[in-house]
Amino acid sequence: MARGLFITGFNVSEVLAIQRRAKELLLEGKTVMNWNDADTSVSKQFTMSVAEVLEECAHALRVLDPVTYGKPRIAATSFIDGYLPK
Repeated sequence: MARGLFITGFNVSEVLAIQRRAKELLLEGKTVMNWNDADTSVSKQFTMSVAEVLEECAHALRVLDPVTYGKPRIAATSFIDGYLPK
C-alpha cells in the first residue's frame, strides 16, 4: 500500500520523471533506485524496490492530479471479533 512518499514537495512533472526512471530500471532488471537532488548539495539514496516506487508514483499522481489520473484509492476493511450467530 502506498504511503504517500512523493506527495509533499513534489509536483506532477517530478513524479512523472521518477516514474520514467523507475520504469527504465525495471526494464534493465535493476532493483535499487538512486536519486540525487541537484538543487541542493545533498545526495540521497532510496532503497526501494522498483515496484514500490511505481506504486508510490501512481498514488502521488492520483492525489496531485485526480482529474487526469483518477481519484486516490481508498481501501475499506472490517474486523469482527468472535463469531456471528446463525
